[in-house]
Amino acid sequence: MNDMQEKIKEVAGGITAARGYLAAGIRSGCKNGKRDLALLYSQHPATAAGVFTQNKVKAHPLLLTRERVAKGSARAVVINSGNANACNGSGGMEDARKMTAEVSRLMGMEEESVVVASTGVIGQPMPMDKIISGIELAVNELSAGGGAEAAEAIMTTDTVIKETAVTVEMGGLQVTIGGMAKGSGMIHPNMATMLGFITTDAVVSPEALKAALGYAVERSFNMITVDGDTSTNDMVLVMANGAAGGPELNTDSKEFIVFQKALLKVCTRLAKMVARDGEGATKLLEVKVNNAGTEEDARLAAKAVASSSLVKSAIFGRDANWGRILCAVGYSGAEFDPQKVDIFIGAEQVARAGGALNFSEKNALQILAADEVVIAVDMKTGRFGATAWGCDLTYDYVKINADYRT
Repeated sequence: MNDMQEKIKEVAGGITAARGYLAAGIRSGCKNGKRDLALLYSQHPATAAGVFTQNKVKAHPLLLTRERVAKGSARAVVINSGNANACNGSGGMEDARKMTAEVSRLMGMEEESVVVASTGVIGQPMPMDKIISGIELAVNELSAGGGAEAAEAIMTTDTVIKETAVTVEMGGLQVTIGGMAKGSGMIHPNMATMLGFITTDAVVSPEALKAALGYAVERSFNMITVDGDTSTNDMVLVMANGAAGGPELNTDSKEFIVFQKALLKVCTRLAKMVARDGEGATKLLEVKVNNAGTEEDARLAAKAVASSSLVKSAIFGRDANWGRILCAVGYSGAEFDPQKVDIFIGAEQVARAGGALNFSEKNALQILAADEVVIAVDMKTGRFGATAWGCDLTYDYVKINADYRT
């Protein structure tokens, strides 16, 4: 595993770090002078895969994109922020199609190879005149240096752009994987309240790309939470355009596991950025569950603790209330013996064998004052582990969402 990790190197850049990708992020006038429309384009035909929200209420662009990505390819993605284009009746689907048709027309590519995503307020008509003219502007501004502006254009209540990239050696070739994401509130993905876009210059079959993305999302985006709300627009898309050359990667290829781990690293970094930037948050919360009976038990327990409003409130208040942690593990659905569980906040053990421990409140308070707080739960049941990420629950979260539309 260490040898594999050594092959994966973090590099500067984001969605256009991989060869053969152009991006733009422009101001179409839909969002008070901020960047609000992004375009991503592969200069080569690309395989594609995606994961999508399991919310029964699905946004129109998500439905269109899911249909097209199911065919295993895509070449361009157009994304608007400020309006979710969800719950808009038949007009919502027409608007989603108009967006992809305009990209197709301006760039001379098949409309089926263009997909679309939206994020913002639900149930409001799309300002299509501004969006259509914005698409033309974005096409004209496409560049290999446009990744950061594209990442800015997809933000809603986010306070920072979220982008990352890695390189990895596979079969003697250097492959790059880059990505961008948005998300701050309505974060409890179940796919996948966020949008994620990933590019790579590797040569990957549609089946292998789908398998690798599923593996990575389950251990990254599906392990974060801010507020327990799963959006209508959640999606994570990946494109592989093969610009790095080499043989096609399949699930039985020797290098597939390496690619899968590199993709997981990109997804994990983006997921943690989303959790850290939770609406009103002041701290990143990392929950590690160790020695669970199964990986699923470990995931259930970790995400339950990270999702608990009581735990999140205690972290904000710097209260080492370990009983809330054990309680969350108890309702998580994981199988375990409560009388075996040890709990740590940072390096301070706060519970042993499911019971009280005379720990240092002073040390715990210092640990909880940091920008990052790690909770570790030792189930002492098996050999499996999982990690979830979240944030504290603050007064500002309520303020932000009380005024979201106004």
